[in-house]
Formats: sequence, structure tokens, C-alpha cells
Amino acid sequence: MQGRDPMRKIFLIATEESGDRLGSALMKVLRQRLGDGVQFVGVGGRTMAREGLESLFPIEELSIVGFAAVVQQLPKILRLIRETADAVAEAAPDALVIIDSPDFTHRVARRVRSRSPGIPIVDYVSPQLWAWRPGRARTMLGYVDHVLGLLPFEPEEYRKLGGPPCSYVGHPLIEQLSSLRPNAEEQTRRDGAPPVLLVLPGSRRSEIRHHLDVFGAALGRLQAEGRTFELMLPTMPHLEATIRGGIANWPVKPQIVIGESEKRAAFRMAHAALAKSGTVTLELALSGIPMVTAYRVGAIEAFILRRAIRVSSVILANLVIGKDVIPEYLQEDCTPEKLAPALAELLTDSPLRRQQVEAFAQLDQIMSTGNKSPSVLAADIVLATMRKGRP
Repeated sequence: MQGRDPMRKIFLIATEESGDRLGSALMKVLRQRLGDGVQFVGVGGRTMAREGLESLFPIEELSIVGFAAVVQQLPKILRLIRETADAVAEAAPDALVIIDSPDFTHRVARRVRSRSPGIPIVDYVSPQLWAWRPGRARTMLGYVDHVLGLLPFEPEEYRKLGGPPCSYVGHPLIEQLSSLRPNAEEQTRRDGAPPVLLVLPGSRRSEIRHHLDVFGAALGRLQAEGRTFELMLPTMPHLEATIRGGIANWPVKPQIVIGESEKRAAFRMAHAALAKSGTVTLELALSGIPMVTAYRVGAIEAFILRRAIRVSSVILANLVIGKDVIPEYLQEDCTPEKLAPALAELLTDSPLRRQQVEAFAQLDQIMSTGNKSPSVLAADIVLATMRKGRP
């Protein structure tokens, strides 16, 4: 009779809410696979805590936005990197799973590989090396054993760039399609009049400051041209005051909807959207909502990004589709004079609108993971990497 498998210890590090959700789903599947034979340690937020993780420190300590703030907090950040790497080495886990936040997690992983080279390391969520700093792929080969990609084109990028093995496990959004897509009643409203127009200026205060004025002016131009629409602006509770202050002088006032479930309800009725570029473009595309996208940053950041970006589009949905179907207005092109006419096209049955709707219909097939969920595929690879170990 064979003995029971020994207790497995898995160290996870997630320092943002999105990573915390991924970590929680992964922990749930790993516990299903290993039962009481697994112990989780590391860094995470509230949802990972509900799965039994006691975080080394509150992840809010790393909620730092802006270059000046990062410089000011640098000693604390470096201390947390050192302390986390020390904790990994002391725990001597069967595997280390780093989740997104590469500026923090990769520095920890490099220290761990240097001190404890026998610990297998899995990176859940690839850094955007396909967009900028492609040399990171070869660097990662030295301290990452497997990458879990959320986007279907990422494994081929790692192969071309000479990085570690990468497997597409699927984006968490593909498990949420029922909350993004309209039922019959909501579809009637989506097709009805006046059309519901979403405005999505960003999820960080710095992004909101850069986009609110120009978005408001573009919508004012639309209204002045006689376009009728019902405007909705989804946001989260902690940003409500910032949003309300920022739209005080808008010529057309949106209905502000608060929270994730209310946002999804607005998505299911929306006819078109004006959005800041980012993950939300993929969320809108999976919902079947044609969009105009825009992005503005500070002058220094723009100078750096212009020289670093190596892709034809910064729009995530365009990259996944493999075709630039969504118009993007970046930096000096992000003006009311350019945004308003593009939005006007989406409010009618224009070629631009039809092209987007047809392209979005392909996403289910492009992003399919078969009959396994992303968290199940991710857990399979973590377990295989853990059992294989390091040479």
C-alpha cells in the first residue's frame, strides 16, 4: 500500500486586486487537487485570504501611483522585496507562483533563484514584453520556469524571443461572458433609442485626470451637433468623488453607475463606448460593444513610451483579434475634434461599426481554452512544474 503524498507548500505573491482574484481561483483548484495536503503562504489580498492565505503584509502598501510617489516610497518597496524573498527562502516551498505586478514580483523571483535555485518558479500573467522591452524574455529564462499567459498570442512571442516556456491558459474574462452579454430584453435596449453610450476614463485617479476634460468636450461636441444618446459612466466606489468633481463642468451629464455588477449591467445595454485603452477594451469587445479608444499620459511618460513601444496598436482587443479594427487616439491625437466624429460613426450603422461587430464575433474562438477553465489549466501547469522540480 502506498503512503500518502507529503504536505505540499506553495508560496504565492499577488500585490494587486486583479492578481488577488487570479490567485484565489488558482488556490481553490489546487486545494481541490491536493486536498488537505497543501499549505499556502505568501502575499495576497482579501480574496486570497478567504482561501486561507495569511499575507506577509497588506497589499495596499504597494498601491503607489505616479513617478514621484514611487521615488518617495522606494526604500519601503525595496525593503518589502527583500523581506518577501527572505520569506520564500525560509519557507522553502515546493513552488513559487508570482502573479502579475512584474516590477515587484520579478525582483523577488530573481532573488529567490539566486538564493534557492531549487525552488520552481511559475509566472502567472506575462509582462507585456510583446509591446515593449522584449529583451526581458531572455532575462526571464534565468529565473522563471514556466509562464502562464492570459492572451492567445503570448506563447509564440516567448518562442520567438527565446524566453521560458509559455502556455496559454485563458483570460479570466472568458469565464464571465454571461455577465457581459445581453439577454433578449437588454438586447432590445442596446438596439433601441436613444443609444446608450458608455464613457470609461480609467480606473486610476491619474488616468481620470488625463481623460475627463477631453472626453467631456468630445461628448459636448456630439450633443451640439444634434446627436442624442443616453450617457453612462461606470466607476468604482473609491473613485466616485473624483469622477463627480471631474464632470462638474461637462456640458452633458452622465448617469454614474457604481460597482462591478452595475457596470456589467450597463455593458449589457450599451450601443457604443468611449474608453481609455487597457483591459477594458477586451471587456467591451467580448461584450460586443463597438468603441473609440484614447490615451493620454504626462509628457515624460509619453517620451519614454514612444521609443519603447514595438506593436502596431496599444489596444489589447486589436492585438488579440490580430487586426486594427478599433480606432485609437493617442496623446496629441486625443482631442475632442477627433474623438467626436469617430463616436458619431459608431452611433449609426456605419462601416466602422459593422467592422468591429464582425471582428468581435471571432473572439470566442480566438480565446477558447476548450472545456477547461483558466484556473484549472493554470493549476495543472503549477502542479506539473512543481513535481518536475528544478534540475
